Amino acid sequence: MTGGSVAGESVKDRVSCVVTEESPPTGSGAADAIFHGGEIETVAGPATGPRSPDPRPEAVAVKDGRIVFVGDLDQARARWQDDGTRMRDLAGRALLPGFIDPHGHVVGTGLQESIADLLGEPDGDVEDIAGIQRKLGEFAVSEIGSRSTWIIGFGYDDSRLAEERHPTRADLDKVSLDRPVLAIHQSFHLGAVNSKGLELLNYTAQTPDPQGGVIRRGDKSIPEYGEPDGVLEETAFNPAAGHAIFGMAERDKASFLAKGLAAAASYGFTTVQEGAAELDVLGQLRDVADATPGGLPLDVVVYVKAAEAIERPELVRASREYDNGLRAAGIKLVLDGSPQGRTAWLRKPYTTPPDDMDEDYRGYAALGEKAALDQVRAGYRHGWQVIAHVNGDAAIAQLIRCVRTAGGEAGPGDRRTTGIHCQTAGEDQIEQFRLLGIIPSFFSMHTFYWGDWYFETVLGPVRAVDISPARWALKRGMIYTSHHDAPVARPSSIAILSSQVTRLTRSGETLGAHQCVSGLDAVRSITVNAAYQYGEEAEKGTIEVGKLADLVILSANPVTVPGAEIGGITIEETIKAGRTVHPQPGDAPSVPIPDGVGLNLFAPHC
Repeated sequence: MTGGSVAGESVKDRVSCVVTEESPPTGSGAADAIFHGGEIETVAGPATGPRSPDPRPEAVAVKDGRIVFVGDLDQARARWQDDGTRMRDLAGRALLPGFIDPHGHVVGTGLQESIADLLGEPDGDVEDIAGIQRKLGEFAVSEIGSRSTWIIGFGYDDSRLAEERHPTRADLDKVSLDRPVLAIHQSFHLGAVNSKGLELLNYTAQTPDPQGGVIRRGDKSIPEYGEPDGVLEETAFNPAAGHAIFGMAERDKASFLAKGLAAAASYGFTTVQEGAAELDVLGQLRDVADATPGGLPLDVVVYVKAAEAIERPELVRASREYDNGLRAAGIKLVLDGSPQGRTAWLRKPYTTPPDDMDEDYRGYAALGEKAALDQVRAGYRHGWQVIAHVNGDAAIAQLIRCVRTAGGEAGPGDRRTTGIHCQTAGEDQIEQFRLLGIIPSFFSMHTFYWGDWYFETVLGPVRAVDISPARWALKRGMIYTSHHDAPVARPSSIAILSSQVTRLTRSGETLGAHQCVSGLDAVRSITVNAAYQYGEEAEKGTIEVGKLADLVILSANPVTVPGAEIGGITIEETIKAGRTVHPQPGDAPSVPIPDGVGLNLFAPHC
């Protein structure tokens, strides 16, 4: 084993769960609740391929936060019901395992809920640069905005704006000349600032582009590099996001986690991720978890930025065990940017390069070869799980090289290294993932949000149809996961499912029908497969006796309804360890904010 599993071994040989109607009770006394009267989708069985045609169970009994019975309703009543047991009639709705977020930024989701909403349809209403200016202006005088040093908004998409371009410093100067302004692109890899923002960042015509980033230029005749036009990419953008968010009031930053957890619960998630935390952020998250009575309402898995973890490894304290609902799992590498922003690192040129780039433009690496290899080596040496942001196939190739070398040096190990996004992975690279034990986690919602843009502008028709190539993984008996990457998109479990089954774009076209998967495979990607990615398959991911009672009630079963109807399914209730967390009950404890927490409770997305 190198990246995580024996070369050529089918995951279904290692992850197989079977529902047993006559499983012995795991405790004594009556159940707290018995669920019945709907479709109970256990997701138990082999991790890939079809399952046996056994009938779905009639009932699930829960006691002390655990599943104690799965099977016949009469047996559940006889063995587990007394006067104190709540009989939960699903009334035809569906009961599934609670959804597990394979990659996202829960604190960033809270940020998204707090600043100007620049998203376009269907998540928002911004259609043009005037809409961006209006939303930022409204935020500037809002309660949160009036406390903020910067005027800040998130979610514009140049591919969807009427002008089909980014806002510039001149556009944002119309929002304010006195306060710095930042408009964050939906990818969270780019953004635009006004003149005051450029001044505070000290970005001038004499400022060179940083390694792994670009300061876009307007008038290039001005020595030495050209006058910045306000648009910033990657490592040039990150300081702007850091300054802007740091400039928000402490009380507002301190609310990000609670808002992010509430949003995730509303979409059926019971386990979430903070996917690129600074060590100081990890420390403050631990403080919040420790101060929360009974622990955080959802399980939070944290990955630390690799460069920081290497500098201060003693602060990572990675563990498979949760402490008050939070654990550090490992490190996050970032090897390139975003395809929709045309900063991802590709093996072949972009179909249409950004302005002022030549026809051979392929994006660029975020890390040099030695730095990337050193980070993977450090992860394996310390026993940290390694996840890596890789959108472009050149970045994926770099990850493969690093894992092959570092894994060979470290020897066998169950590491579950994960490639995050894997948008443009070639079939040859999915095969290398199989051989090296790398788990692909696809950002499948790209087919909807940017599928048309990829087809027409970014990749062209030949390459675009194979973004998020889940079928290539299934063909090899591999597991894969699928994520929302919030705040890049809303943390919508239903959108994750629908996008995999239909692969519909905004224009209603199917982008690569040969990569569509079944409803069951889509559900697996955010339940049992995601549990496996985290090394938590013994506790989560299926409805089986002994596992945590992490459950979600849906208006319909995405495994059995026609694919076109999945998008209309609603989240009715989210249950974490037997306790309802959405809709939030009136007696639910809040997430407290200890003194001093909030100063650094956010790190720029990457």
